Amino acid sequence: GRPVDWPAVAHPVTEHRRTESPARRVVVLTGPSGAGKSRLAARLSRRHGWPIVRLDDFYRDGDDANLPMLPIGIPDWDDARSWDHDAALHALLTLCSDGAARVPVYDISRSRAVGVTKVHAATEQVIIAEGIFAGQVVRDLRAKGVLAAAYCVRNNRWLTFWRRLVRDLREHRKPPHVLWRRGLALCRNEPCLVAQHEQLGAQPMRARAVERATSHLAALA
Repeated sequence: GRPVDWPAVAHPVTEHRRTESPARRVVVLTGPSGAGKSRLAARLSRRHGWPIVRLDDFYRDGDDANLPMLPIGIPDWDDARSWDHDAALHALLTLCSDGAARVPVYDISRSRAVGVTKVHAATEQVIIAEGIFAGQVVRDLRAKGVLAAAYCVRNNRWLTFWRRLVRDLREHRKPPHVLWRRGLALCRNEPCLVAQHEQLGAQPMRARAVERATSHLAALA
């Protein structure tokens, strides 16, 4: 399938205040759209009390002149350039160092941010960062010393296809013909996508296996 446009190198973030011994660390959950990242993040949050930063809320607005476009004339929301890497990374680093950060609230059906909310994290608490482009911040978080673990959540790709389609139709995310065409393209490209997430440093794993693998982090908090 068509390869996803991943940046070759990590983006520098120079304005953030770095701490020598960060008290909070981040678990990254990335992977294909519809693979179950949000459901997994919610289960981990309920079980351990970990706050969630939904990185998909850092999509660019639909009228942004720099959005990558598809040949059919609509934004390519599966291209990493449709997402604000630097803003997402800055929010995570601020949350790790300060215990609070402001993040956007994005309405996918309207293709724009519709508000702002504040996420809080207690001292020594694990923070969950989940989203389809979450793999983009793995190297940066590791370099800053705040990465606890990174996983690419995966399933059978046809199961992911149907879950994604049902969800997107229910939430009226985009017109049905767009969702169908996008879903088939993502399904065909999923093995390539998972491999790219792995190259970025996220370990491919089923959701239940991630729950088992992260259980020790709660004991360390």
